[in-house]
Amino acid sequence: MKTTTASRWDIFCLVVDNFGDIGVTWRLAKQLHKEYGIHVTLWVDCLASFAHILPALDIKQRSQHFDGVTIKLWDQPLSQDYCAGDVLIEAFACELPASVKDELSRLNAAKQTVPVWLNLEYLCAEAWVDGCHGLPSMQTNGLLKYFYFPGFSDKSGGLICEQGLFSERDAWQADTCNKVNLFTQLGLKGIDPADTVISIFSYETPALAALCKLWQQSKDKVHALIPKGRSLNSLTALLNCDASDIMPGQQFHLGNLTIHILPMTDQQGYDRLLWSADFNIVRGEDSFLRAQWAAKPFIWHIYPQEDDYHLVKLRAFLEIYCDNLAPELANHWSELNIAFNTGESNSVLSHWEQLNSVDLSLLQDGQHHLQQWPVDALNDADLATRLINFVNSKSSRAKIEKPKIGI
Repeated sequence: MKTTTASRWDIFCLVVDNFGDIGVTWRLAKQLHKEYGIHVTLWVDCLASFAHILPALDIKQRSQHFDGVTIKLWDQPLSQDYCAGDVLIEAFACELPASVKDELSRLNAAKQTVPVWLNLEYLCAEAWVDGCHGLPSMQTNGLLKYFYFPGFSDKSGGLICEQGLFSERDAWQADTCNKVNLFTQLGLKGIDPADTVISIFSYETPALAALCKLWQQSKDKVHALIPKGRSLNSLTALLNCDASDIMPGQQFHLGNLTIHILPMTDQQGYDRLLWSADFNIVRGEDSFLRAQWAAKPFIWHIYPQEDDYHLVKLRAFLEIYCDNLAPELANHWSELNIAFNTGESNSVLSHWEQLNSVDLSLLQDGQHHLQQWPVDALNDADLATRLINFVNSKSSRAKIEKPKIGI
């Protein structure tokens, strides 16, 4: 790893969807420090949500350090000093504190160096991203802010992926003992290595209850791994109890389906859970991308938006993701994802069963696709690498060098 002394970055994140926004920025902050030696300060408004994916975090501390990253509470008004570094990222169009913008204006008026100012947007597969990525926007204080769009093409801002992640995943999946040991560590009992395991992290939808009823009647054993949260709100009738009364470690036996209530885990633990399951149902942005990196089939329950615009985003992704799949497989996979997001239970069941007949484990061309897609989607450079290159092209300070480690 090569480092630079001219590399101090600030990332501001408002927690909107519990683990999605903070999940992305936390992964980025860790990667920038670990692979580039950058001193990152991550400003977060909700430490309680952050603590779910970083259990060691003390929610009463306004400033603390983990994995080389300084984590600071972003309160209103900002009670901790902001000293401008080389780069300033406002994640997902959050509004910077007034004191931060005042400091930028002061530096500009004094003709001193101001940080490269970026708005890190949400991941999107729509075609317009390529034309908007990197565009500047003149602000009222006379400074330029750049739009940075993560995406799946080589003209976008790329996708978060740590160096060596795919090699680590392959080594994990090559040894069945790894997933057995993981399930044991999580307190999940009664899972035979040959059983079907499905991880579930979704919003509320009747489609989930419909799938569980189907799995209940499966000829083979199915294990659904679900953390305490919104997914369970869809299953209260099936489980015959209130979701708030359910605790991690509980099991519910429904025919050939066993529902396990998962304890919370950190990001590395969640990655390994996705690697170990046979099928993953994920939500938001961070989990969505990690499901792709897991090289396993998945349903993406995308964050709902007004006028169902989230379905436009979903279809844009499915179009590129299924481009190289056999038509029958591509159709069932796409329609399954769309039906799950629209809550069309009968359609979900129909396409699930059709996928099962095609081959749920997606061997042959499907298996090749699951392994090859992450490589193709990266287009030779992950988000952190492209971000570094972008900042270097805009910065008058010392350049940050690219590491020579393959993904």
